[in-house]
Amino acid sequence: MSKHDPYAALRFKEFNFFLLIRFLLVLAWSMQFIIIEWEVYNLTKDPLSLGLIGLFEIIPAISTSLFAGHIVDQKEKKKLFVLAIIAFLFVSFAFFSITSSYAYLNYTSKQILLGIYLLVFLGGFIRAFFGPIIFSLVALIVSKKAYPNAASWSSSTWQFASVLGPAFAGFSIAWFGIHMSMGFVFLAVFISLILTFFIKKKPILNPKIGEPIFDSLKAGLSFVFKTKSILVAITLDMVAVLFGGAIALLPIFAQDILHVGSQGFGMLRAAPAVGALIIMFVSAYIPVTRNAGKKLLVAIFCFGISIILFGISSMFYLSLFALFLYGITDGISMIIRQTILQLKTPDEVRGRVASVNSIFIGSSNELGAFESGLTAKLMGTVPAVVFGGIMTLFSVGYTNLKFPDFKNLDLSDDLK
Repeated sequence: MSKHDPYAALRFKEFNFFLLIRFLLVLAWSMQFIIIEWEVYNLTKDPLSLGLIGLFEIIPAISTSLFAGHIVDQKEKKKLFVLAIIAFLFVSFAFFSITSSYAYLNYTSKQILLGIYLLVFLGGFIRAFFGPIIFSLVALIVSKKAYPNAASWSSSTWQFASVLGPAFAGFSIAWFGIHMSMGFVFLAVFISLILTFFIKKKPILNPKIGEPIFDSLKAGLSFVFKTKSILVAITLDMVAVLFGGAIALLPIFAQDILHVGSQGFGMLRAAPAVGALIIMFVSAYIPVTRNAGKKLLVAIFCFGISIILFGISSMFYLSLFALFLYGITDGISMIIRQTILQLKTPDEVRGRVASVNSIFIGSSNELGAFESGLTAKLMGTVPAVVFGGIMTLFSVGYTNLKFPDFKNLDLSDDLK
């Protein structure tokens, strides 16, 4: 048995640039989302308005995802990656301009809200392409034996950036204001665009170039629903993300429950980042391929516990600990799910499988934000968070009963 190499994927030069690009993009996207959340809540003081941010992004993301997957499987990935980043660059510049106009031209709250929601809606179309492109690129940059290690580094980078971005956004809002914080977002996206020059063009491995679009979409969906390990993994994670959207309510917790202001808000956002950073390094040394199903179930169960603990806590440091646990468990589940997807998906359908995954997981982040905002409006903020945690625990129990073979899933043989 060969010795496990925790740096196997990092030995591919292009993968290191890919990780840096992904880190900057996720950092920028998550910063942008939080800056928008903070400004929208400042303007409206309405939790439902926070949920609407997620709703406006999920509508185009879901409606476009399958078609985006088809296009990714048909086209050269590096070029699509560059085009998607350029589109993101335009949106981030528009946000930067809107906040400038709001600050200096005295636009009304209604006008700035409409502008924000419109740009979020446009961003949803762009996001639909990022998932399939990134998932497909990883498989073209590293060898198959390095897939699990690449999934660990890539997923951990995403997780770390997705929680570090909001934490940095919280401090940035307090220190520099909304407008300059949006400027940092634009700068991060611009740097990521420059770094794409270090990644070469990749071959198109799909043998069915020119396949009718609806036949292509049908083939992608059919593969996902026939491959139970993929279907169960993404469904389970989707439910957890959908009902675990407590993070979307952090502005309310920071301002109205814990009374810690924008700097406390930044610390709350940083707590999951610490957990994600730990997972980034630990997962590289501990392979997730053995007993992957059981590990995923345990991780999501603990994820639900962390949400409940955060919801019932009225102590700032206990809330920080709960969010730290949230970051660890969310990071573990993401790494395992990405490893399952990488090892179980043939090259020719990667874009379409990733698009289905985006619908199940990526879009459920925004739908989860809307669910949290809606339930907070109807039930109150704390009951809404606790309810989400309970539903996450229920999803683990249901999966264990409905798909008993899943807990025995082992990916070791898929590396051969």
